[in-house]
Amino acid sequence: MSLSLHEITLPVFIRAFRNLSAILKKGEAFADEKGLDHKELLEARLIEDMAPLTAQIQRASDTAKFVAVRVAGIENVPMADEETTFADLHMRIEKTIAILEAVEASAMDGKDETEVVLKTGSGSMTFTAREYVLGFAIPNFYFHVTTAYAILRQKGVPVGKMDYLGPRG
Repeated sequence: MSLSLHEITLPVFIRAFRNLSAILKKGEAFADEKGLDHKELLEARLIEDMAPLTAQIQRASDTAKFVAVRVAGIENVPMADEETTFADLHMRIEKTIAILEAVEASAMDGKDETEVVLKTGSGSMTFTAREYVLGFAIPNFYFHVTTAYAILRQKGVPVGKMDYLGPRG
């Protein structure tokens, strides 16, 4: 039995977002317990030239959302990238999950060979939907989710691999 583009993306992204939300809650609780300004975590970076925690969540959100837009053909829901608090990030995650949950699996059926054009500041890249999902979207999504986790871990938030993986089912 083969896996569909829907099965390997949207439900997997939703699960990762729920795990990420739980990790963010641990980060907020850690900051409160230690008397840290939330900005110390929210604006933290792994290294100077990398984006901060808030941007990692925004990019993961955009990546997941654009799979639904580019492959399932749903209308884009613009998000302004103005999140500055843990509450804002939780709202961003919930809004993204709602968008993903609204996509019917059938909207992605048979789209493996559909052309996807990704426009960037330096030009554009053309993929089949399958290539886009497997070679760009999934790795990009997990890069940002993992980086968000790593930022919080680096700052001392007591999270581990099982927090990242989350509960089964």
